Amino acid sequence: MMKLVDTRIQNGLVLNVFTREFEPQTLWLDKGKIVSVGENNQLEAKTVIEARNQYLVPGFIDAHVHIESAMVSPSELAKVLLKHGVTTIVTDPHEIGNVMGTQGIEYMIEDARQTPLDVRFMLPSSVPCVPFDHSGAVLNAKDLKPLYRYPEVNGLAEVMDFPAVASQSHEIMQKIKDAQEAGYHADGHGAGLTPEQLDTYRQVGIDTDHEATSVQEVKDRLSAGYYVFLREGTVERDIENTIGAVTESNAQRLAFCTDDKLITDLDREGSIDYCIQLAIKHGVRPETAFTMASFNAATSHKLNQTGALATGYQADIVFLDNLEDVTIDKVMKNGEILSEFTTQPAQFSESTVHHNFKLEDLKMPLSSDYCNVIQIQPNHIVTDHLQTHVKLDNGQFNSDIDQDILKMVVIERHHNLGTYGLGLVKGFEIQNGAVAITVAHDSHNLVAVGTDDDSINEAIQAVTESGGGIAVTQNGKVLATMPLKIAGLMSAKSYQEAQQDLDLVNQAYQKISTNRVFDPFITLSFLTLPVIPSIKLTDQGLYDFNQQDFISVEAK
Repeated sequence: MMKLVDTRIQNGLVLNVFTREFEPQTLWLDKGKIVSVGENNQLEAKTVIEARNQYLVPGFIDAHVHIESAMVSPSELAKVLLKHGVTTIVTDPHEIGNVMGTQGIEYMIEDARQTPLDVRFMLPSSVPCVPFDHSGAVLNAKDLKPLYRYPEVNGLAEVMDFPAVASQSHEIMQKIKDAQEAGYHADGHGAGLTPEQLDTYRQVGIDTDHEATSVQEVKDRLSAGYYVFLREGTVERDIENTIGAVTESNAQRLAFCTDDKLITDLDREGSIDYCIQLAIKHGVRPETAFTMASFNAATSHKLNQTGALATGYQADIVFLDNLEDVTIDKVMKNGEILSEFTTQPAQFSESTVHHNFKLEDLKMPLSSDYCNVIQIQPNHIVTDHLQTHVKLDNGQFNSDIDQDILKMVVIERHHNLGTYGLGLVKGFEIQNGAVAITVAHDSHNLVAVGTDDDSINEAIQAVTESGGGIAVTQNGKVLATMPLKIAGLMSAKSYQEAQQDLDLVNQAYQKISTNRVFDPFITLSFLTLPVIPSIKLTDQGLYDFNQQDFISVEAK
């Protein structure tokens, strides 16, 4: 007796991720899953899809992404990612977790439920990222454990507090234990770690990392037993420097991620599909690149029913006209060909920007002109520690445009503590004006940089009045703003409207700066993250990663 199933896809070249080969195959789908591969005279389909010798690959999986970095809600981001063949993402909501705690994580889960995109959440491991940070919330193990009741939760997100792991801190060890006892795993964050330090992470069961920025760093992680996610974000442009590590013998431990990528870049450049293009361009076989983009990412996160076009797996399928260019004809999710879907971001009305910072707080008297300066590395989130002489005006630092050294401020914005840190930064190429933003990893305090106090203050006040966001100013006047009303991190608008706002602030930035090499907003947002080498600015002052301590702006 014939069994009736939903769909038969025929005459396609199907990627076998187990052998990394394309095979002419027939796929039989029912109730969102693949129920048979190959000819089957026991099955009959209600619908037949003619693939016309197209390439069929599993839906792409982003192995590590922060939705908040796209600056739109999960449901809006999904509209863009699905068009680019991404059917599953593994996300760490530690940005909104740092602002709002469990309430913020639950908001993300609720909003993501509107979309067919599979959104798997890794619980933030470090809120705050280091004990001294002034974030909006503190998430201890007892706060996180109840969240494993959500079916969308898939483990513990990037463990970034290496000293806590090395000292076997009770809190971080309990968080790792809770994830493992729930049947999940813990992601790593090994920026700047030596092979010996990487092994310390492995000793407690941490088994993934996305912070490799060179071929050697990839090899170090593979040798230690990690799954390694090669990253290509808006600022973290790492694939070109890491893809040379990929071989046919080690590829099974490698996947792709975007980590932090703006909605404009995701829509116009691509997500994991762009990672695949880069990999193929640099010599990786298409069959291997597409396997890395799907099955390997699924395996690393123990997602056992996705990532392959084989019997028993979810019917998440990308139909391709061209392999090298990753030209997508259509995307199927759970056995259904996707079309446009209409959703709106879940309601969010709470203001999360609270401070009383004033213009006079920007005064920066210095007793010496020989100073510690944050030196930007374009398209990377690490910085260099520069020591140099700067121009002072009657013992005050305002700006040193000739050397491209500007004043920077980080303001605590969650509990109105009144704390703020002043520092110097080189590399933004701002000639006249300022930028302020409430996205500042990971504590997400308010950060601003500019050439004069009036413009810096006006930018600070503009983002405050809008409930969070980005502002660009010049001569004390606002040129453009992008409101980020969802926790000061994400737009409450559609992704199309959010892109328009982001375009406007970018255009305004180009009026005040000669920089065209890197994204200024994500770059600025990472200058506050003390767990990334080598020198950063927090609301409590300048922090030296190598010394693991605060230092004075004035160099000794």
